[in-house]
Amino acid sequence: MKFLSNHSEKRKAQLFLLFLLAPTVVLVLAVVAYPFMFNVVLSLSNMNIYHIRDWDVVGIQQYVAVFQEPKFWEILFKTVVWTGVNIVFHVVIGVFLAVLLHQKFVVGKPAWRVLLILPWALPQYITALTWRGMFNYDYGAINLLITKYMNLSPVEWLTSPFEAFAAAILTNIWLGFPFMMVIALGGLQSIPAELYEAADVDGASPWKKFWNVTAPLLKPVMLPAIILGIVWTFNNINVVWLVSNMGEPNDQTHILVSFVYKAAFNAYRFGWAAALSMVIFVILFTFSQVFLNRTKATEAAY
Repeated sequence: MKFLSNHSEKRKAQLFLLFLLAPTVVLVLAVVAYPFMFNVVLSLSNMNIYHIRDWDVVGIQQYVAVFQEPKFWEILFKTVVWTGVNIVFHVVIGVFLAVLLHQKFVVGKPAWRVLLILPWALPQYITALTWRGMFNYDYGAINLLITKYMNLSPVEWLTSPFEAFAAAILTNIWLGFPFMMVIALGGLQSIPAELYEAADVDGASPWKKFWNVTAPLLKPVMLPAIILGIVWTFNNINVVWLVSNMGEPNDQTHILVSFVYKAAFNAYRFGWAAALSMVIFVILFTFSQVFLNRTKATEAAY
């Protein structure tokens, strides 16, 4: 009888847990699973401006068209450059500022932390539009600094492809480093002070202390943040779209996600855009799995 009673209580507990999980499961199915599966079907269809209601499933034609698109490989290369440059600067600047703020001699740490986290706290579209104004050729603050204080000619930031892409990268660097700084600060606070004291006894220089103590112990904290930052940056449409004004000039400053958006909502190539979005998903999923397996970034979670 006691066994039956325990079994009944466990069964009730399981049913109660299922009851609590049911709303979350329904929500995930509604906002994640269904849109994803619909996008998969759409990527296999011929849906475009001429076939809005009478579209049909046509197989992998849209995927073939994606890889035959003349601009695909060029934009993929730009996306990789965009992601790599941003992440390198995000991590380097973020970790540098975190280490600096972690030092005892720094005065006014709370105020500095608030100021340095502001770029991340502000809405991206406000920041992107502000930076777009700063890059204006005639009255932007960037050209004012270049001409007045550096005695150089003004730069056509928003009308030349390379300069426009560089402007978007500079904007996103300013937006992204606070996230890495916050993560690094949390990791630094978990490093025992005794390790640094032992390094001081051994006569280690600040550089050696960083490479032999700080960097190895920050690695388990920073690697998941880096993979998350890569995915965010790879898919960050806001900065490119707003700073370059929808990929201008002449669609030369697109990354893959902005190219998808323009294909879907400006050119109405819905099936083709869905196929390209699935290609982006496969690229990021594959990269994430390889990165996590090679770096063992989640080994501490097991």
